[in-house]
Amino acid sequence: MMNLLKKQGFYNSIILYIGTAIGFLNLIILFQRNLKLEEIGYFSLLTAISLLYTQLSLIGFSSVITRYFPFYRTDDKIHGGFATMAFLFPLIGFTIISMGFVGLKEIILDFYQKDKGSSILNQYYYYIIPLSLFAMLFNIQENFARVSFHNIFPAFLREIFLKLSTTLGVVLIAYNFINFRGFITLYLFSNLLILVLLSWYIQKINSYKFSVLSYDLKSQTKVILKYGLYSTLAGGSVTLIQSLDIIFIKFFISEEMVGVYSTFFAIALVISLPSKALNTTSYQIITEAWKNNDLQKIGKIYHKTSLVQFMIGCLLLIGLIVNWHNVLILLHKPVYSDYFSVFIIVGLAFLADITGGLNGAIISFSKHYKNVMYFLVAAVFLCIILNLVLVPVYKLQGAAMAYLFTIISLNFSYWLYNKIKFKLQPFDGSFLKIILISLVCLVIGIFFPVINPYLLDILIRSLLVGSIFVTLIYQFKISMDINLFIDQIMNKLKIKI
Repeated sequence: MMNLLKKQGFYNSIILYIGTAIGFLNLIILFQRNLKLEEIGYFSLLTAISLLYTQLSLIGFSSVITRYFPFYRTDDKIHGGFATMAFLFPLIGFTIISMGFVGLKEIILDFYQKDKGSSILNQYYYYIIPLSLFAMLFNIQENFARVSFHNIFPAFLREIFLKLSTTLGVVLIAYNFINFRGFITLYLFSNLLILVLLSWYIQKINSYKFSVLSYDLKSQTKVILKYGLYSTLAGGSVTLIQSLDIIFIKFFISEEMVGVYSTFFAIALVISLPSKALNTTSYQIITEAWKNNDLQKIGKIYHKTSLVQFMIGCLLLIGLIVNWHNVLILLHKPVYSDYFSVFIIVGLAFLADITGGLNGAIISFSKHYKNVMYFLVAAVFLCIILNLVLVPVYKLQGAAMAYLFTIISLNFSYWLYNKIKFKLQPFDGSFLKIILISLVCLVIGIFFPVINPYLLDILIRSLLVGSIFVTLIYQFKISMDINLFIDQIMNKLKIKI
């Protein structure tokens, strides 16, 4: 099982990094040269609203599948009718949310008209409904694939195929084959296509069969739905925390500035890559460990994931900061030069989040899962207050600071709860060593002279900082797992350190 998880973790990491490279191409090169800032801003709003729509419609069943499926798994693939339940209730949730979304259209549009223009949102308002439906069904299918330990293909569809379709859409705009409406329509069709492909894959691996609910599952329906509702509040809160800054920027500033902020936010999102790659399989381990009440196993993976994620996150953040002038050249539009501090602040927020490691997941998959919802709801209120106070005064930087303070407060709450309740905490002296190493590399990278052309500067500056960082990490023996990994590579290359 561990070898399978390591293999899947490796391939998921490769897929994530390839997907990130494609996303960078789309965001930094193609979007900036072929879309207006307000169109970039609307696309960010579209994805943010549909994500929240999906979270509410799911009624927490993405978490329900992860938590409860191991208890109902059967060899005949019927699983006591678990698949029937997993689709039925989210579809009911989607219907209810859609009725409200349609019924409240005028109120929502009037709300946005108080800001600076709702024309784009007004034109594509109803696109959000099918997009959210496709995303919801894909989420359910992906979770079934994950609990069946077949998560590579879904990750490929989500991280690579969908982003390549976005690349195609922008290229078609560049050559005047389609306009922005055609681009949005193509994006909608691509989401439908990956849903169809994943559904075919699920059928092929025979992950589940639809059937009536077993007596045992029926008797637990109330418990499962209760857990799902708590998860909805938690998942919806996470989505709100990630979306409130964009909404408040549109409120207090403009849709164009949403484009600027969302671009820097998306670049900073790269820092969370190690977390995504590791957590895909780590969640499964945590679930099984709680099933056996194995706190020692949980504590071990808690420390390792936090350490590795902090280490890689620091390297990615430093690499982007020392290349700040090159990033601005790539972004093409002059307006970005006044707001690079937004990236630094949001980048620190992502670093703080991934450093927490599995802190939230440990609570979520325990019998004390309700507390995660309380922490997240409190974080939403904190985020709202901070945005109301900071955005009118500090504009984009204010939104970034609100996000940073919210993320730090939330992760500190998780850490404190795990330490008091389960006697678990991941930090030791290694984290301080990583901070010192990062500062050294940051200073070297910033003061390294600029080289022309800028692509050569990116290559040399990044290799210099990366080499120094990895060498110091190895020499100070920060992580035995990382050292072992480096030794294996060096042995294959027949290089002695």
